[in-house]
Amino acid sequence: MSEPLDTPITIREMLSDDLKQAHGLSLAEKWPHRIQEWQRCFLLGFGFVAEQNGVIVGTAMGWPFTDQVSSLGLVIVSSDIRGKGLGRKLMDVVLDKLGERAVMLISTADGLPLYKKYGFDVKGTIHQHQGASFTAPLLIANEGQRLRPMGASDIDKIVQLDASAVGYDRAKVLRELMESGKGIVLESQDGAVGFSIFRRFGHGHVIGPTIAPNLEGAKMMISHWLRSNPGMFIRLDVPGDGDLSDWLDDLGVSCVDRVNRMVLGNSSELDSRGNVFSIVNQAIG
Repeated sequence: MSEPLDTPITIREMLSDDLKQAHGLSLAEKWPHRIQEWQRCFLLGFGFVAEQNGVIVGTAMGWPFTDQVSSLGLVIVSSDIRGKGLGRKLMDVVLDKLGERAVMLISTADGLPLYKKYGFDVKGTIHQHQGASFTAPLLIANEGQRLRPMGASDIDKIVQLDASAVGYDRAKVLRELMESGKGIVLESQDGAVGFSIFRRFGHGHVIGPTIAPNLEGAKMMISHWLRSNPGMFIRLDVPGDGDLSDWLDDLGVSCVDRVNRMVLGNSSELDSRGNVFSIVNQAIG
C-alpha cells in the first residue's frame, strides 16, 4: 500500500508556464527532451501537473486524436515522492479527460506494473535506436519510384497515407511536424506511397514518422537521411516485430532500449500496422 503524502499536493491542469519545470523533471530522469519537445506536446494535447509548495513534482499528458482513439505519455513523478500514489492520481485525471477513447501508451519496465493495473495490454515493442557513427548504403529506387522533397501541397496525401498506416487521423500532428522539420516523399507512377520526416529532437535529430508500403521503401528513405547527415546524432523509434531493427544495428544505429506498446480499450484503430516503420516519438506514438 502507498504511504500517504507528508505535504498536500494539488493536481491541476497544465499551463504553458509549467513547461520549464516539467522539462526539469524529465532532465532529472535523463530523458533527452528539450523544452521545445514539451512545448510541441503541449500544443498538440493537454496535461496535468502535481504541485507541492509551488513546485511541480509530477506530470502526465494526453493527446485525443479522434473521438475514438488517443495517446497518453510523459508520466513523471519526482523521485523523492514516488511510491505514494501520485502517479495513479495523475493517470486518473488524464484518463478521465480522455473519456471513452481507447488509449495507447509506450511503457518502460518501471511503469509496466502501474499500467497493467489499469487494464492496459501489451501489444508489441518499440526499439529505440540511436548513434552518430554509422554507415548507410546508397539504395536505388525500384523502377517507377523516386524520392523527392516534401512540400506544403503534399499535406493532404501525407495525412491520408498516415491514417491508412496508423488507423486514425493525425492531421494536426503532421502539420506541426512538417512546419518544424523537413520531409521526403516516396513516389511511384501512381503518386505518393510513403513519406519520412526528419527533425530536431533531444540530443540531435530524429527520423519519424516513416510510413512506407514495404521494408525496402522504408530503408531507402531512412538511408537517405543517414547519408545526408553523416556524423550527426540520430534517433529512431521503430516497431520491434520487423527486420528494420536488425538492419539499423548493422549500420551502427544501435538499439539502446526496448519498451512496450500498450493499449487500453478495444479499438481496431490502435492495432499495430505493418506500414509504420518509425514512430513520431514515444509519447504520441
